[in-house]
Amino acid sequence: MAHHFVCLTFDYDNTSAKIAAGMTTPTAISRGEFGVVGTERLLALLGQHGIATSWFIPGHSIESYPASCARIVEAGHEIGHHGWTHRTPVSLSREEEERELIRGNEAIVRLAGRPARGYRSPSWDLSPHSIALLLKHGFVYDSSLMGHDYLPYQAREGDVVTLQEPLRPGKDTSLVEMPISWSLDDYPAFEYSYSDNMLQQGLMNARLVSENWFDDFAYMRDHYDWGVLTYTFHPHIIGRGHRMMMLERLIGRLTEAGATFVTMERAVEEYRQRFPSGRGKPAG
Repeated sequence: MAHHFVCLTFDYDNTSAKIAAGMTTPTAISRGEFGVVGTERLLALLGQHGIATSWFIPGHSIESYPASCARIVEAGHEIGHHGWTHRTPVSLSREEEERELIRGNEAIVRLAGRPARGYRSPSWDLSPHSIALLLKHGFVYDSSLMGHDYLPYQAREGDVVTLQEPLRPGKDTSLVEMPISWSLDDYPAFEYSYSDNMLQQGLMNARLVSENWFDDFAYMRDHYDWGVLTYTFHPHIIGRGHRMMMLERLIGRLTEAGATFVTMERAVEEYRQRFPSGRGKPAG
């Protein structure tokens, strides 16, 4: 029997990403704080449709906006780890990265009563130490890599990557990878930002973006008997009125097309039932 799962996931960065980027002016902070408004709208929409989702929340957001984060837990959504600050692990030493994991989980335990089962790297860039640290601290899955679009797989550790030699893949680990993609993320599509050497135009037409997002599900449905498609949203981005209307229409279309909405933790359980020995990502 075919099963096509959809994970709606939310990175509740709020101001943490702006602060990590050194953007601490009142306007920059206010752009992040719109996430509180967006979260209220999202919780109402998800409650209306009875959909449980996964929220990856930096410890900074948990401690800065405790009431908003508490409402996410009260609504029955999964809480995943997204650092304490929003600094990418690549920018940290191994010791700093481990402190982020510990401090972030301490905040999650206070919020949700249990440590996170899943991790998503800020800016989706793991360090050479990340997989080992996630395993050391008891994580079940990661959602930061892009080696597939529909099929989870076992995260590898110890790849040897050099310019003049072929890639030598490392060994599969017990950590389940729940893959993601920038093409299924609201940030590059909608968030306008600029600096002295970079312009991200964003601000794309929401209806056109939703066609891409739906067609990725339709392709999975038509070509795979089983799969998981993960969408990544940010409350301060997807929470704008016209994008909320698009998201509600997308949920309706996905439902009619046969999608089963699950948390990432539930998707991992389904993956383990489907692939009890795990599944390696082909390395060529």
